[in-house]
Amino acid sequence: MSKLKCAVIGTGYLGKFHAEKYASLEDCELVAVVDINEQAAKEVADKHGAEALTDYSSLLGKVDAVSIVVPTSLHHSVSCDFLNAGTHVLVEKPITVTVEEADELIAIAKDKNVILQVGHLERFNPAVMGLDNEAKPLFIEAHRLAPFNPRANDVSVVLDLMIHDIDIILALIDSEIDRIDASGTAVLTQGTDIANARLTFKNGCVANVTASRISMKMERKMRMFRPCSYISVDFQNKVLTKHKTGDKEMFPGVPEIVSEESTFDGGDALLEEIKHFVDCIKTGANPLVSGEAGRRALKTAIQITDLLEKKLVEEKA
Repeated sequence: MSKLKCAVIGTGYLGKFHAEKYASLEDCELVAVVDINEQAAKEVADKHGAEALTDYSSLLGKVDAVSIVVPTSLHHSVSCDFLNAGTHVLVEKPITVTVEEADELIAIAKDKNVILQVGHLERFNPAVMGLDNEAKPLFIEAHRLAPFNPRANDVSVVLDLMIHDIDIILALIDSEIDRIDASGTAVLTQGTDIANARLTFKNGCVANVTASRISMKMERKMRMFRPCSYISVDFQNKVLTKHKTGDKEMFPGVPEIVSEESTFDGGDALLEEIKHFVDCIKTGANPLVSGEAGRRALKTAIQITDLLEKKLVEEKA
């Protein structure tokens, strides 16, 4: 197969890394990078021998695949243009601003028979990839804490940070959500800067999720309890720890606990995500994080955000 002609739309903090990954793949040709900031586009393009553009319209129908790494408010319009042109799309998370917009992207991708993948990067974290499906979780606790960064304040802490854990939890639990409870507060911005959500699923599983963008330290961990086992995922340090009951007893009538820790040195989640995108294009396989998965995570994040915003309004009244 000839090389896939690829482009990156948006060369901000994350976009420049997308360009780097495409340029490193033997089966891809990075033909262009696009940004309304001409100098920013030129710097990335010159580094990888690609064309720098400030308007993506000339690429419609001319490239096989694109990464769309623009502000969330533009995800829908830019993705629509490329999907309608028959181009495979990897759009950063959250997939769109509204569920209705996500539905439209999913419908177009299906109609045009092209891949629509959503950039939920943590799915490709090697510690997450090391999880097994031996048993469904009964209880999950997730903490995603980060220092304040003005770069991502176009969306709430739920859509910026918590949505990573929401996506993973929804993938792990094969059940519909029965109830959502949420609390949070604004500290440094006008929106919610720290939030907690409790998701109760119809199968009885409960997930307690906390996200903060005003912490003094960085932490990205998830703990899950399953029948006879407890699993800890440290996303940041790429460590997967499993504790489960053994065949022996540590006390009469109490089984021993056997522990196993796996550390995944190196690993490049973004590269794996883009390689997966390219493989899906070549084979026609469904992506690990499909448009439907992105929609499901978005819908849940919006429900949580709506609850938080309602409480903020009530507090100010």
